[in-house]
Amino acid sequence: MNIVSLFSGCGGLDLGFENAGFKIIWANEYDKDIWATYELNHSDTVLDRRSIIDVPAEDIPDCDGIIGGPPCQSWSAGGAKRGIEDSRGQLFWDYIRILNAKNPKFFVAENVKGMLSPRHKNALDSFKSAFQNAGKYGYDLFFQCVNAADYGVPEDRYRVLFIGFRKDLGVNYKFPQPQTPEGARITLRSAIFDLASTSPIPLKNEIVEANTLNKEIPNHEYMESGFSPIYMSRNRVKDWDDVSFTIQASGRQAPIHPSAPKMELVSKDLRRFVPGKEHMYRRLSVREVARIQTFPDDFIFVYKNINVGYKMIGNAVPVNLAEVVGKSIKKVFEDVEIG
Repeated sequence: MNIVSLFSGCGGLDLGFENAGFKIIWANEYDKDIWATYELNHSDTVLDRRSIIDVPAEDIPDCDGIIGGPPCQSWSAGGAKRGIEDSRGQLFWDYIRILNAKNPKFFVAENVKGMLSPRHKNALDSFKSAFQNAGKYGYDLFFQCVNAADYGVPEDRYRVLFIGFRKDLGVNYKFPQPQTPEGARITLRSAIFDLASTSPIPLKNEIVEANTLNKEIPNHEYMESGFSPIYMSRNRVKDWDDVSFTIQASGRQAPIHPSAPKMELVSKDLRRFVPGKEHMYRRLSVREVARIQTFPDDFIFVYKNINVGYKMIGNAVPVNLAEVVGKSIKKVFEDVEIG
């Protein structure tokens, strides 16, 4: 089945759907920092580089499904929380505009848990209604907040999924059951312990020079810079046998490597690195956060500024979560033999 990808980023959602057996025929991403990475890793997909607001629906090929995650900063608990009042929040309407025009058999839209906040209730209800009434037939909408840690991802990462099937298809979709019960979750030990004996490259300057790139393990470098008071307000270290904190779209907010001891509480909203062990505290490398987001090691991130690497990965949908969702959708069409 042929898929169109909107707000593609570096393509975590796309890769998961490809692994599930779909073909991504066309994608759209406006951030020039991401183009090289997307095209390197999705060489068979046509990448449209325009802002989605400038893309006429007729320029997009007909497809069986549309997938994508409109920008989440407007809804994020850590952002401005302006929601639909933010131009980025309004990009949801461009997703629906294209859905209206293309009438695919299904769609998947992903966003952050923050959009479930009571302050965004009216906007969320409007989006749900628009999804349900989109296109020639309308869509049966299935909506759920999931934690990626339940689906083979070594990370607590809550995301809202909107999944719709055209009403004329009569699909009664069931979200996939957790693949990894809490006691059997994939841990940091499973995900990145084999990298513990390697030597990631520290970068004091965010600019990556060609001769500093890790030749043994691609993208195995980390940002070495100061830690803000906000960062030092809480513990940033997880044990080897835990799942990771949520990977954010910023190198400065990357978690500390699990070989370090937990940060000590000094006073309310203030912690410190254990005295005498400060050398043990380093941020996770780009490759380590990519592993946590379940990107394979042969997925190469291209950047001249290391923070762009962290940004691409932190904004991505974890590949394993996307694959589980993709397989559940593919099974719907196989079971009911919808052409």
